[in-house]
Amino acid sequence: MKYSIDTYRLYLKEKQFHYSMRMRVKMREKVDPVILRKAANEAIKRYPYFAVKLKIDDDGGFVLLPNDAEIAVLPVEGKTRDLGSKEVNYHLCFIEYEEQVIYFNMSHSLCGGKGVQPWIMTNVYQYVKDKYGKEPDAPGIRKPGEELLEGEDAEPTPEMLLDEESPYKGKSKDPYTPYIDYINGMFNPFISYSCYRFYTFKQDDIVRFIKKNDASVQSFFVVIVGKMLDRVLAPKHPVIGVKISHNPCGDIGLPNSHSDFLTAIYIDYEREQLKWDMKKLGTMTRGQIQIQSDPTESSRQLKGLFAYYEEIDKIKGLKGKMEYATKHNLSSGKEARRHTYMCNYSGRAEWGEVADYIEDYVAIVEGNIICEVTSLNDRIFLTLPQVIRTDKYADALNEVLRELSIPFSVSGPFEKRLPKHTLPDA
Repeated sequence: MKYSIDTYRLYLKEKQFHYSMRMRVKMREKVDPVILRKAANEAIKRYPYFAVKLKIDDDGGFVLLPNDAEIAVLPVEGKTRDLGSKEVNYHLCFIEYEEQVIYFNMSHSLCGGKGVQPWIMTNVYQYVKDKYGKEPDAPGIRKPGEELLEGEDAEPTPEMLLDEESPYKGKSKDPYTPYIDYINGMFNPFISYSCYRFYTFKQDDIVRFIKKNDASVQSFFVVIVGKMLDRVLAPKHPVIGVKISHNPCGDIGLPNSHSDFLTAIYIDYEREQLKWDMKKLGTMTRGQIQIQSDPTESSRQLKGLFAYYEEIDKIKGLKGKMEYATKHNLSSGKEARRHTYMCNYSGRAEWGEVADYIEDYVAIVEGNIICEVTSLNDRIFLTLPQVIRTDKYADALNEVLRELSIPFSVSGPFEKRLPKHTLPDA
């Protein structure tokens, strides 16, 4: 590849959907914008690979350059600002605030949920330290002034991938894709509503349940959302499929890399399977996650990703690169494997005493039933996003949780307000 792996997703034409993340941290007290601005610009020094701006080279390719301008810290007002715009000092990340809430906006090109989490935690740590005048005990948080971890700013290369054959031989069972929701979300003003709800669970309740049912945190949420959809979707759709993002950094020798190079795990459930008990479903789901997380399967998928990027490199001119990238997008193009929903877990995060100052930590992403699971010491959160105005999904999920005797609270719906990108002209 000619360019940084962090630039290639930017060639995709956003149109209706935004290739970005908006992470919400609700503090227990009202946010002080002066302290937040100071903390944000101290924290970014720890993450030089996020302090960048875009430029287009002579071949029409995006390149990342250091950006010494301040990280924008702005009040929530009207339309969400664009990533890469003058309003946010041309950065691909910026921060907004309102009342008790801090929103961390990040281009999905620079990283995924796992990559953005340390930056957010450092920001909140520094904010708490500055606001309350004491250093919270948080050994799991990277501090301003610390050195980068080994390979933190490194990117994968084809030479790192394995040549062994993948043990995974599964084929798609052609699961249902909720096209009607997306069409209504894009074109029907009467029910279009890009929104999310979020659920809060006590970690002890989830851990107690998964221990009894041969599950993990990830497989538990994959299964309950599948059971939710089994109640909502018409019986004429015989298969409900989930796509789970897998971060293969550790598989190829880059366990600390921030970059967003993800592979995918696919599980197709026949409707009768989703009526199985949780223990049987948990065993099946964990087994599929395990075999599709094998380093040889990650390498197989990454080879396809690198080949796609290399084809983009061959094209001269930004317009041609963007047209090719969008037409051949591995995630949504004609050759992409279909799925009904997504459910991702960024992993347990050790916030330490910083968690005492926070009410919730929620990941907001684009799409319909693309669920994200986050954690905050003794709590776990599930985001349930939609593109239409309806209660059918939340009502069904509430039923599933009550039948399983899982205590929860739910809030929303809230508007997503995801940022788009302003890209430099060719």
